[in-house]
Amino acid sequence: MESNRLNFAAPSLAHQPLMLAAIRESQTDLAQFLPWVASALSEEESVNSTQQAIENFNNFEGELRFSLFDKASGHFVGAIGLILRNKDIPYFEIGYWLKSSCVGMGYMTEAVKTLEDYAFNDLNAKRVEIKAAEGNLKSRAVAERCGYEFEGKHCNDRILPSGELSSTVVYAKTSGVSR
Repeated sequence: MESNRLNFAAPSLAHQPLMLAAIRESQTDLAQFLPWVASALSEEESVNSTQQAIENFNNFEGELRFSLFDKASGHFVGAIGLILRNKDIPYFEIGYWLKSSCVGMGYMTEAVKTLEDYAFNDLNAKRVEIKAAEGNLKSRAVAERCGYEFEGKHCNDRILPSGELSSTVVYAKTSGVSR
């Protein structure tokens, strides 16, 4: 899969060192909202996570995780996942993160639109949603730029990696909604 500026690559052990380096480079930014970051910093855990992502991808279960590469430079810029919430509907959630040095360049907006098109057009999705911690303004801005409708807030339903209690905001698109 590809977009104007990005190549989407299936999970691969060949890309694992690039992802690990990006997570390490960006850990201060990512760890504010993503609880998995603390355990993703070791080589062993990174390899295990990649192996699980390969298995999920091959079996179309859990999360279909893609590495994102800038077409012009070939550099790894981040990751995006299509989380299978209910295959029978079909209903998906999109999760994403960028390497800190790549934030603010429009990569994630482009990636979300591409993955959303894949979900609706190739997988016949009836619902695609994006969830974020209420205070994750950058992630929320991506959802809003991509035209996702704010559906509401789940109050006090998550603990941030800092230990602070937070709420989750939910954005969604459904089939039949103009995209």
